[in-house]
Amino acid sequence: MVDWLQSELTTIAFCWRLARRDGVTLGLTSHDRALLIDGLHYDAAPGMVPSALERSSDFESSAVDLAGALTSSAISSADIMAGRWDGAKLKLFVADWTDPNAPILPLMQGVLGAIRMKDDRFEVELLGPSTSLDLPIIEATTPDCRASLGDKRCAVPMAARKRIVSIVSSVGHQLTLASAVPGDDFIFGQLRWLDGPNAGLSGTILSAQGAVIGLSEPPHFPPTTGDRAEITEGCDRRFVTCHTRFNNAANFRGEPHLPGNDLLTRYAS
Repeated sequence: MVDWLQSELTTIAFCWRLARRDGVTLGLTSHDRALLIDGLHYDAAPGMVPSALERSSDFESSAVDLAGALTSSAISSADIMAGRWDGAKLKLFVADWTDPNAPILPLMQGVLGAIRMKDDRFEVELLGPSTSLDLPIIEATTPDCRASLGDKRCAVPMAARKRIVSIVSSVGHQLTLASAVPGDDFIFGQLRWLDGPNAGLSGTILSAQGAVIGLSEPPHFPPTTGDRAEITEGCDRRFVTCHTRFNNAANFRGEPHLPGNDLLTRYAS
């Protein structure tokens, strides 16, 4: 236990350290003034309130609800709806607001779960490390590959399968690029915005023909002419594609020849 908690008058300030997947890091505190702790500026956000916290040494799934008003300009409802904060890492601790250099008391850390919006307030569930114990121990068999193109299990080199494109125009789900791309190669691939209002966000490519590509969802924010994006080749996860296009059958993570439930519905022709 830290020494400053033993004083007659406690000077507790709850602090939240949020790190988004795109590298943006934000600090918030329940104190009415900003604090500087370990080189990070914690903005005053008195509206941030954690639910009751319970610490134990068992392996029960740990989660806590956080609620607060959108009092920080760094967290906007538009960014929340766009998914910028999905899966962000969060550390919750208490500090001594009279001496930010004093030792802190860690309370909980994890990743942000489902975010719920209501008017100008939000509620989010913080999923602790022990929630991973609820995941399946082994994978279910599937005829399609369970790996993602280019990950450690797939092992297909991706350096030459990415390119930077420039956006000319955008209409709904469709984007017009400054130059054409090989359509079949980029279907089921990813588009990641590098600049503009959508910087850091990603989308799935469902169609590509010449210089026009179609995304699974329209961009969250209207792109402007000249915005750049990185597009990555995709894979339909079929064994024949893995074998013929990527010459990677040895790393295929599926069971294409294993009879499945569909065998019970077949009948003789």
